[in-house]
Amino acid sequence: MKALLLVDIQNGFCPGGNLAVPEGDKVVPVANRLIEEGGYDVIVASQDWHPADHGSFASQHPGKQPFQMGELCGRPQMLWPDHCVQGTSDAEFHPDLKMDEIDYIQQKGENPAIDSYSAFRDNDKAAVTGLAGYLRAQQINELDICGLATDYCVRFSALDAVEMLPGVQICFIEDASRGIDQKGVKAAIEEMRGKGVGIVRSRQILKD
Repeated sequence: MKALLLVDIQNGFCPGGNLAVPEGDKVVPVANRLIEEGGYDVIVASQDWHPADHGSFASQHPGKQPFQMGELCGRPQMLWPDHCVQGTSDAEFHPDLKMDEIDYIQQKGENPAIDSYSAFRDNDKAAVTGLAGYLRAQQINELDICGLATDYCVRFSALDAVEMLPGVQICFIEDASRGIDQKGVKAAIEEMRGKGVGIVRSRQILKD
């Protein structure tokens, strides 16, 4: 059984959003082709779903500005602009994404005391989401991952998938993803490759 995980393809990470990833909206048509023609048995999506007082927001740290380093839960934390706040249009999926085909949505980042880049668990690895259990229940043995942003949520999701879904083949779809910082994207891809994640492009999947 083969699954596709779409990571955080939300308005907040696309142009015009509160934490826009450069060309973030360019992943949408590629993701839609994968949804329609990729031959997946299961399609899942993660959704950043922050409370308004989330501790990763620079606004919650007096004197700090977005993209400065701070501290959260006793560990270094990149401080972000307020983004993907529950119930706002910023948190909604991109309007062109084919949501009707998505079988399961995993919300994340709801605990204000800890950030959650990964779709599988919080950054401190103490609390897990239900995603790994859901995929195990579907008897998934192949998982392709793409979305926003390569150097943060996609990277952490792929690395956690390797650890939490032993025996499952994990691939990262490069052209269906975009990152915040190109140096960070390169480092993320190398780290994923080093942990056994396959690095592929959508044409390889669609051709199959």
